Amino acid sequence: MPDITLTTLVVLCLAAAAAGWIDAVVGGGGLLLLPALLLGLPHVPAAHVLGTNKAVAIVGTSGAAVTYVRKAPVKVGTAVRIGLMALAGSMTGAFFAAGISSDVLRPVIMVVLLAVAAFVMLRPQFGKEAGEGTDRKVTRARTVTAIVLVGGGIGLYDGLFGPGTGTFLVLALTAVLHLDLVTASATAKIVNVCTNAGALMMFAYQGSVLWQLAALMAVFNLAGGLLGARMALRKGSEFVRGVLLVVVFSLVAKLAFDQWA
Repeated sequence: MPDITLTTLVVLCLAAAAAGWIDAVVGGGGLLLLPALLLGLPHVPAAHVLGTNKAVAIVGTSGAAVTYVRKAPVKVGTAVRIGLMALAGSMTGAFFAAGISSDVLRPVIMVVLLAVAAFVMLRPQFGKEAGEGTDRKVTRARTVTAIVLVGGGIGLYDGLFGPGTGTFLVLALTAVLHLDLVTASATAKIVNVCTNAGALMMFAYQGSVLWQLAALMAVFNLAGGLLGARMALRKGSEFVRGVLLVVVFSLVAKLAFDQWA
């Protein structure tokens, strides 16, 4: 456990809980958790901060995934295949990350996110008209597209840059597999468990995880994740859609601040 004040520890635990809730509903919890760790542990090497972030996040994500699988119509096999492809993509992205400037990527991602926000706002039925029991069949080609492009492509982005990966997963799964937003969030959680597990194994192998701090924060992250998953299941796609728009605009603001502030 690093030498930190009680106040900092409490703030980190509250940030972990809030991040778990956001991540469970629509993805993007890392936008809160990682900056909180960076600010709270200014003298800790970045690799240890990243490793600790993954150790905390995987607990809340796993709890949310289990909650969703028990109550939402999730095709676990398809989700795991997408997750394994995303794992391979993220490892590839991480390999090339050192040669790509985030200053170039940020404006591109901001434009994409604003386009996504406009699409969601202009299509009120997006993520509500699809799902189990509808007449919109998911073909084998769409499933392969989800595995290769959604898993591999978003996994590659996660390794290269990272912010908003969970949100992109929810949007892509909704569009490609005709899932409602709640089922897309559930599927995205399983994919996130796969990618987080791979990253955590690498950080653990390198000795870059603060296990005691991670264990304490993980308890709060799990509580937030369970609460978020249950709220999303209870309140439905309209609730997830509202949170999605808030997270997208928050991500754009964060990227803009990093780019130009």
